[in-house]
Amino acid sequence: MEDVAKRARAAAQVLGGVSLEVKNKALEAFKRHLVARRAAIEEANALDMAAAEAAVKDGKLSSSLFKRLDVSGAKFDSLLAGIDDIIKLPDPVGQITYANKVSEGLNLYRMTCPIGVLLIIYEARPDAGVQIAALAMKSGNALLLKGGKEAQKSNEALISAMAAALSEVGLPADCIQGVDGRTAVAELLSQDKYIDLVIPRGSNELVKSIKDASRIPVLGHADGICAVYVDEHADLAKAVKVCVDSKTQYCAACNSMETLLVHPKVVKAFLPMLAEGLASKEEVHFKADSICLPHLPADKTEPVVEADFFTEFLCHTMAVKTAESVDAAIAHINEHSSGHTESIVTEDKVVADTFLRRIDSANVYHNASTRFADGFRYGFGAEVGISTNRIHARGPVGLEGLVIYKYRMYGDGHTVADFCGPEEKRRKFVHSRIEGVNRVEDIPEVADEAATSKLASLSLKSRLGTLSCFQFLGQPRA
Repeated sequence: MEDVAKRARAAAQVLGGVSLEVKNKALEAFKRHLVARRAAIEEANALDMAAAEAAVKDGKLSSSLFKRLDVSGAKFDSLLAGIDDIIKLPDPVGQITYANKVSEGLNLYRMTCPIGVLLIIYEARPDAGVQIAALAMKSGNALLLKGGKEAQKSNEALISAMAAALSEVGLPADCIQGVDGRTAVAELLSQDKYIDLVIPRGSNELVKSIKDASRIPVLGHADGICAVYVDEHADLAKAVKVCVDSKTQYCAACNSMETLLVHPKVVKAFLPMLAEGLASKEEVHFKADSICLPHLPADKTEPVVEADFFTEFLCHTMAVKTAESVDAAIAHINEHSSGHTESIVTEDKVVADTFLRRIDSANVYHNASTRFADGFRYGFGAEVGISTNRIHARGPVGLEGLVIYKYRMYGDGHTVADFCGPEEKRRKFVHSRIEGVNRVEDIPEVADEAATSKLASLSLKSRLGTLSCFQFLGQPRA
């Protein structure tokens, strides 16, 4: 696995210099080949789904994983739309976020650049592999992909389509590599010299095991324990709408509501309304405190215990509790939440602002469903995952979360010694903002774009030849 990581590092160094035009052409090829092979991909997915359904019946696979396996129909259409959205986005690489005139003839620029090599480990969700590959390509990162065995046929079909697409643009064979087997993953998690970031997507157990085993920084979340607080000043019809969507629109997702907090003044009016709104959902089950319990259907309700507020149900079960005030709701959420997504329903803007400011989660909403916590819905095109970490990326991680930055300095033989010595002889620091520099092409010291593009093209051809962009470990290169 060390050799695999080394090759990924070498590919990243090339991919980081590829132009926006080449990256977008690669993404356009993604879509063409996925559409051309749609029937084969959906057939492979149907085989995975059939095997998974049997595994669920045998108790060998969770129902939540089964629900995430589907990549047919509307899911496939959404996947294609996500690629289109990524193509339309500006290049995240080469943006200038700081431009400073240090001294006369000495200028400093902070420029966005790729992270380098990403290791993505994901369960089910075969469409996630395509979303992540598209984001990695646009942001110039090399990628190691490890999908779950429950989606093996789907993953192979999707990777095969993308391999055929990207061979057209002649990018590095090791730009995106498929990884198979737990042993391979364990070895890769020790390759901190070559791999820069690990992003796990899947169950709580998966993410925790990766965080415990990795010597490489991990970006992700271990749980999706999301809460909605219905305040005393809430529009109750609006609250029902938000809560029903947050819980039932797709209950197996990490951004679905698991905890409902209700102000005591609206318990008697709101909870029967909510129960009626959920009446068509036969699987709905409530775990409620002593105040809320009498106002919910007796055949669907049981007493709540403290452990329920730390549980990611991933089904139509929810924990329900009263919160005496917005302060009590905030205290409960900050104590029990996984830091993913929380929402308040209220018509009082002061109360709403208090909630949004003091809740310590990656996504905080006012009068909106928690299900909006998604890169596609945020306009990112797609996401590699949702981060609850307190690092450079938090919440849905799109293109901006896949770049870091480096500093460029341009001088003319300047030395630190020039700024020392007698006052009358030494150079002076200026430190003034340079206006109008938004991208690397705007830097006055940079060679003209045509010359730079020509040099980059020659360098790419000399280093790559006609290699395919994809390699799946254990199989011959294309």
